[in-house]
Amino acid sequence: MRTAEIKRKTKETDIALTLSLDGSGKAEIDTGIGFLNHMLTLFAAHGLFDLSVRCKGDTEVDDHHSTEDIGIALGQAFAEALGDKKGICRYADKTIPMDEALILSAVDVSGRGGFYGEIPCPAQKVGTFDTELAEDFWTAFADNAGITLHIRVLAGKNSHHILEGVFKSVSRSLREAVSIDCRNADAIPSTKGSL
Repeated sequence: MRTAEIKRKTKETDIALTLSLDGSGKAEIDTGIGFLNHMLTLFAAHGLFDLSVRCKGDTEVDDHHSTEDIGIALGQAFAEALGDKKGICRYADKTIPMDEALILSAVDVSGRGGFYGEIPCPAQKVGTFDTELAEDFWTAFADNAGITLHIRVLAGKNSHHILEGVFKSVSRSLREAVSIDCRNADAIPSTKGSL
């Protein structure tokens, strides 16, 4: 099983996270941020990842530290669970509608992390969640996972729908990219021989 357990403690957050890439979509999420709980629950469900996240953070300040640090921990978990990346499909993209919102994501499990794109939201907040934190989350995730991540918001007027579409699209792209390629299951998917 491709699994990882990450514990990350700073003066701002205390995070315990477990991940199985070959799960059934089971999620146990308690970030201290209601909207982020919702996003990570559907991320697990649509990616068929088993994910547990517990975070105690300084949300009395705001949600930034918890959101970014959970992105870091989730990225570290993906990197650890993938190991040498032998046999993975490596690339994937998904365009997902969420009512009026339409989101495209594309990933390359390249070992070279980076988030490219913008996630424009008409509203500054969804619940208590600052919508600008979505880009911080995905930047932290991509950098620490070693995954090149592109996100494009092709349409959308409702900030909740835009962000939900982003999490669903990325989870579906990751689900395909980290799956084992039955035609190439014993090889590293790179002409360099490593990722």
